[in-house]
Amino acid sequence: MNTTKTLCILVALLSITTSNAQLLERLGKKAEEAAKRTVERRVERETEKKTDKGLDGIFKKKRKKKKNKKQKETKDKAPIISSEGYKINRASDFVTGNTIAFQDNFTNDLQGDFPVKWDTNGSGEIVIINNSKWFRLGGNSKYVPTTKEALPEDYTIEFDLLTQGLDKKTSSQAWIRLLLEDNTGFQRSKNWCMVELSPCQFIQSPGVVEKVANGQRQIRNAIGKDYRTQIDGKSHIAIAINKTRMRVWMDENKIVDVPRLVPQGANVFKIHTKGLRDANDKDEVYISNFKIAKSGEDNRSKLVTEGRLSTNAILFKTGSATITGGSETVIKEVAKALQSVSDMQIKIIGHTDSDGNAETNKVLSKQRAKAVKMMLVEQYDIRFSRIQIEGKGEANPIADNNSAQGKAKNRRVEFVKL
Repeated sequence: MNTTKTLCILVALLSITTSNAQLLERLGKKAEEAAKRTVERRVERETEKKTDKGLDGIFKKKRKKKKNKKQKETKDKAPIISSEGYKINRASDFVTGNTIAFQDNFTNDLQGDFPVKWDTNGSGEIVIINNSKWFRLGGNSKYVPTTKEALPEDYTIEFDLLTQGLDKKTSSQAWIRLLLEDNTGFQRSKNWCMVELSPCQFIQSPGVVEKVANGQRQIRNAIGKDYRTQIDGKSHIAIAINKTRMRVWMDENKIVDVPRLVPQGANVFKIHTKGLRDANDKDEVYISNFKIAKSGEDNRSKLVTEGRLSTNAILFKTGSATITGGSETVIKEVAKALQSVSDMQIKIIGHTDSDGNAETNKVLSKQRAKAVKMMLVEQYDIRFSRIQIEGKGEANPIADNNSAQGKAKNRRVEFVKL
């Protein structure tokens, strides 16, 4: 009996142990599955977070790109100035001419010399400021760029202006006159006009515009704008002549716009300084990067309709493919032509003058064509594949390479519609 009971108890214990083992096994599997699900959920949450973060970055970049594109599209539009709750559109309407008539960076002039491309009835000299050459103007002199031909009805003039040593003792009778006269010399003109800028600092810069026709004054009026802070230091002067209309900008600000200021026959530009203290560190006036350019037909329509545009208004550093300032106008017009005809493809062809080695010039001309292409691609979002490039070097001159004027014409960039 006892043996039987003992066997029963052993069987029962064995059953319980087996059941517990099975139970524990089942519980272990459930725990393992639960842990696995927990890990999966955790991984899912972390992945989701990272995905959201990544998507946020992508959308942020897209928004930024879209914003930049929108800003780029509106860059050419007139700036909006808010005044007493009203939005006023003011056009930055200066457009540089597209054919160079005269240009001087004083590169070939020696320090201390008077620049060879200019004439004067006074004095002046080339100086070096921050490794760049500038032309210092004297206190009471006229300065005439010696252009080879008369200026047309429509043209632009640009130069950098630098003044140093202006103070409360700079005279109110000190002037920097932008003159248009009817002669290339220094005699009294019967037909002339001027925009007179004052470097004076102790009162609001007076400045006037004046017109004389046939010896009779027809206009004399104050500019009426305070530009003292602008004229003190470095600024950029831009002038646009359209028949009788004369406009003048100092940096981005238009300070003069007179529709009938230029009299007939007044087509010689001069700079006239007066009343400056000639001592060093006092009322110093310098100019650099001087350029006169003829305003011609719309390059954009010329490329689209005629299929070819040749220009020497895209400028490069000497012996380099680096594009210099003042070249933006033509490139911008080409960009607009490409934007207006979305399937148009072009070839950009670079040309040089005959100075230097022929093979080197060919390589340089192709590099310059590539530089123009990359500006169109990077600044105006023109598709890379729409533009081909070629360098002709000195092989196809359009003028005599024995003169400076001929060489300037040969240094050109062509755009050809394919």
